[in-house]
Amino acid sequence: MSSVAVLTPESFAEHRSGLRDEETRGGVPEDEAYIPTYLEAFPPLPEKGAPGEKSSELTGVWNKIRPIKSSVITQVFHVPLEERRYKDNSQFGEGDEAKVCVDIMQKTGAHIELSLAKDQGLSIMVTGKLDSVMKARKEIVARLQTQASATVTIPKEHHRFVIGKNGEKLQELELKTATKINIPRPEDPSNQIKITGTKEGIEKARHEILLISAEQDKRAVERLNLEKAFHPFIAGAFNKVVQEIMQETGARINIPPPSVNKDEIIITGEKEPVAQALLRIRKIYEDKKRKTTTISVEVKKSQHKYIIGPKGNTLQEILDATGVSVEMPSLESSSETIILRGEPDKLGPALTQVYAKAKSVMVAEVTAPAWLHRFIIGKKGQNIGRITQQLPKVHIEFTDGDEKITLEGPTEEVELAQMQIQEIIRDLLGRMDYTEVLIDQRFHRHLIGKNGANINRIKEQHKVSVRIPPDNEKSNLIRIEGDPQGVQLARKELLEMAARMENERTKDLIIEQRFHRTIIGQKGEKIKEIRDKFPEVIINFPDPSQKSDIVQLRGPKNEVEKCAKYLQKVIAELIENSFSIPVPIFKQFHKNIIGKGGTNIKKIREETNTKIDLPTENSNSEVILITGKKANCEGARDRILAIQRELANIKEVDVSIPAKLHNSLIGAKGRLVRSIMEECGGVHIHFPSEGSGSDKVTIRGPGEEVEKAKRQLLQLAEEKQINNHSAELHAKPEYHKFLIGRGGVNIRKVRDRTGARIIFPTPDDKDQELITIVGKEDAVQQAQYELETLIRNLDNIIEDIMVVEPKYHRHFVARRGHVLREIAEEYGGVTVSFPRTGVQSDRVTLKGAKDCVEAAKRRIVEIISDLEAQVVLECVIPQRFHRVVMGAKGYKVQQITREHDVLIKFPERDDNSGSEAQSQENGDVSPEPDSAPRKCDIILISGRKEKCEAARAALLALVPVTVDVDVPFDLHRYIIGQKGAGIRKMMEEYEALRGFKLTVSVEPKYHPKIIGKKGAVISQIRKDHDVTIQFPDKGDENQDLITITGYEKNAEAARDAILKIVADLEEMVSEDVRLDHRVHARIIGGRGKAIRKLMEEFRVDIRFPQPGSSDPDRVTVTGLPENVDDAIDHMLNLEEEYMMDVVETETMAAYMKPPSRLEEEPRGPAKGFVVRDAPWNASGNKAPDVSSAEEFPVFGTGVVPKQTSVWGPKKF
Repeated sequence: MSSVAVLTPESFAEHRSGLRDEETRGGVPEDEAYIPTYLEAFPPLPEKGAPGEKSSELTGVWNKIRPIKSSVITQVFHVPLEERRYKDNSQFGEGDEAKVCVDIMQKTGAHIELSLAKDQGLSIMVTGKLDSVMKARKEIVARLQTQASATVTIPKEHHRFVIGKNGEKLQELELKTATKINIPRPEDPSNQIKITGTKEGIEKARHEILLISAEQDKRAVERLNLEKAFHPFIAGAFNKVVQEIMQETGARINIPPPSVNKDEIIITGEKEPVAQALLRIRKIYEDKKRKTTTISVEVKKSQHKYIIGPKGNTLQEILDATGVSVEMPSLESSSETIILRGEPDKLGPALTQVYAKAKSVMVAEVTAPAWLHRFIIGKKGQNIGRITQQLPKVHIEFTDGDEKITLEGPTEEVELAQMQIQEIIRDLLGRMDYTEVLIDQRFHRHLIGKNGANINRIKEQHKVSVRIPPDNEKSNLIRIEGDPQGVQLARKELLEMAARMENERTKDLIIEQRFHRTIIGQKGEKIKEIRDKFPEVIINFPDPSQKSDIVQLRGPKNEVEKCAKYLQKVIAELIENSFSIPVPIFKQFHKNIIGKGGTNIKKIREETNTKIDLPTENSNSEVILITGKKANCEGARDRILAIQRELANIKEVDVSIPAKLHNSLIGAKGRLVRSIMEECGGVHIHFPSEGSGSDKVTIRGPGEEVEKAKRQLLQLAEEKQINNHSAELHAKPEYHKFLIGRGGVNIRKVRDRTGARIIFPTPDDKDQELITIVGKEDAVQQAQYELETLIRNLDNIIEDIMVVEPKYHRHFVARRGHVLREIAEEYGGVTVSFPRTGVQSDRVTLKGAKDCVEAAKRRIVEIISDLEAQVVLECVIPQRFHRVVMGAKGYKVQQITREHDVLIKFPERDDNSGSEAQSQENGDVSPEPDSAPRKCDIILISGRKEKCEAARAALLALVPVTVDVDVPFDLHRYIIGQKGAGIRKMMEEYEALRGFKLTVSVEPKYHPKIIGKKGAVISQIRKDHDVTIQFPDKGDENQDLITITGYEKNAEAARDAILKIVADLEEMVSEDVRLDHRVHARIIGGRGKAIRKLMEEFRVDIRFPQPGSSDPDRVTVTGLPENVDDAIDHMLNLEEEYMMDVVETETMAAYMKPPSRLEEEPRGPAKGFVVRDAPWNASGNKAPDVSSAEEFPVFGTGVVPKQTSVWGPKKF
């Protein structure tokens, strides 16, 4: 068994005590300033002498040093047969005793070994740290050994010494004796202590308790009632007398402090020292009572604090110097009488000192208006600072809201300071004034202006100070201070601004965003005209990216109304002129409509005042779009159609078809109606707009083709009418999944039998119970009957029981009952109840509709059979392909998991596999096929064997491969196709070349910005370009390389997107600005709201220093140069604004603090550890060189020994 030596604070204290006990040499006194010699601090090891030879004197030093104890100990103790709790020897090491020991080892961390003696007694060996061993021993005795109990009687007042501080003594005693000790509560009159444990432990505990009681019997407590007035003489000045008595007698003396009105002095300790201390105190008391007398003097209450001094030091000084005690009335008392008690001849000098202390400090008051205080103090305390520098002993105190200024200090200096302050007040009153203005708080930010522009202009122009309350004060009061004329002018200007703003009105107009650009006009010409027409109105359009229709008008009420009416008129005209009609015209007639040199189309445009757009020559469209007023558009349309009719035999027919059939006739994306138009020689079929309710369908084209299209359209409409019968029924939403069935099996059967189409509600539908059946009438009726039968059966609730082996229960209830929830959702909300944990039962209860319960039972049996048939297959795919196989966010592997109903587990990533993977191309087979696959390449698939094999095949199919195909060079262009159309189609169909990989070098400092907050930026790039982007791992050699994988074109587009971000970042600059750290919190705002708004407004990044920074004022701003400059200017303006409040608050606070008269004595530098007579102090010797290989050799290297020095021979 190994043990570890640990130097604990206790053992170190014992080690040092061995040195302290050694007598000091040379009669040097042992006190704080004592410096030990080198031999005392570092005694040499004893030399091995001959047998019987006496050790040197120095050996005794080491003998006194106690050895360092091992932290791991072993204790062995025995439990006789008659005291064993478990006596069944048939299964020693496996029965209850062994279980108890294992439990104790787990609880305490100690190691326990049991052995059986010949007499059937139990030997127990416990190993571990002392604390663990003691706890384990206590547990073993309590649980393996029969218990006895006994009582011990000691005085009630000794019980608390047995318990100890916070019960520590009692716990230590219980651990030491392995017993349980019950001490009666304080309110219990009993003085008997009950001990429970083994006989041996009880005896030990009883002995220890009696020892503690006997020790307390030797101690004594004396309570002495002496008049409070004589306590200062017993304590002495600065407690010198009482400390001397305690040091000489060893007793402890407790004298109540002056603030406690008690006469009782308590002396505690051993009986003899207590008696000696009592005698000394009585002697002092009787002596002072006989010799002393008293005198009373009257001193102003305000001067009492100067007589008392800080912490009563002045009273102690008088007592020390004269031997006279000065009794002061309490601060709460109104009495001004001070009593001096002492010997008659010493009362005079003491009285002189009392008066001197009382008159040493004077208090004076100066009256000045409260608003003038900040000007008296001056900017950053300049004015008041000059006075306090000249007169440092004077304390000047300003009280917030009070007109009095208090001066305190030596009489002459206070009078001088008073004169100077009064002179400042007279000067300020002669040239300064103030006024207060009430202005609604909602106008305050407009008065301040952007970045404080308005208020700063007023301040500079009128040479005044304007204080606008912050928003959180919710105050309307604005204060103006400064030159009288400037104050009045500033007041007038502020009131005028407020009046203008009060008359202002803000109005929001709803204008569709599509009209905004038209209203603004090219280069803002049109909006400039409107602004010139209404110069007092501010018109704000929303940012195009916001997609908002709200246009804001702000200005005088009447002007805003006029402007709003004008804009509404403009919008009405725009809406009226934005009506459009599409006119299909055969492509061959477009040139005739345009006319020679565009004469026809120009004439129609001018005469109808419309805009006519024709499709381009290359376009397949035949539609001409006419835009303008509705009547004008219809006129233009008629004229264009007339041209077409003149040029060809064009016929137009109207057919009436119910509006509800229009969508089905048009078909998906117009395919059905387009096929009719193409089949009938390119006729035009025009359906009315959706929601119009019109049944009229127009067919236009050559006569014969129009008739053919009409017949086809009517025939198709008749078929749709027959097949468009519908019916509705309702069923609870939880039944829907059961009606549909797993994989749609149930509903497919109904559809196949009836031919009807059954539509279930989507999650967005309001009526979640509505099921719609569409088809032929008889098919709809049959499907409705079958579904109603199924729903009636589902409403028939039953309860059934099935048997499921307990070993499978966990699968169903795991993941918060995920499998059970799926069964409930799929089978009409059937409830499946498994036995509670700990209950040994295989009965499972199912409750729900009969069909649902039966289907759920079949599903549970299926799941169990899957579990019984479950296997685990290995699929070996090189780790470098795992990311490709998984797909973006694992969507590919999730799809395989769902399709094949298996679990797929990928191995942990092996960071050392990079070098090996580089030597192989995509899809290459390892050059050593017989070698065992690496652990990081093995993917585990669990499930049914056939499903696992199918899933493995699906995974292997996702592994990218490279195949070389020889194609003659002159055929390449045919494969690529026009503008790459052929190769693109091939890539999209077969998803080839998706593994194209490229790298882009980006400095690592830009990586976090490219990734974005929570990966937002990089996720968007991946989504936009359908690529995989991988950043270098920690420890990679090339920390700047970002790898992009995907189609070549997409990868290059993603690379360009990343490089664009980097280019923007490189254009950015970082500048440091120094802002006083006291305003940082206000700039940042509550929860960072203000700084976030500032960063968004200026499009910069702002970083404040961390708490404890060496430069707390430095703030870093990053962004485009112009944005950074604007942001810095804004923050400097904020700093100036906030600093006025900060400086004012701090300066006022500084002068309101009470004077501090305590000056700490400067401490000298630490001397460190010093010894005398060290070898390096001797002549010719020097301290060892720690950098020398000879002085401090490395293990395993030979060193030529130098000559022996005072350090002794070197030992290697």
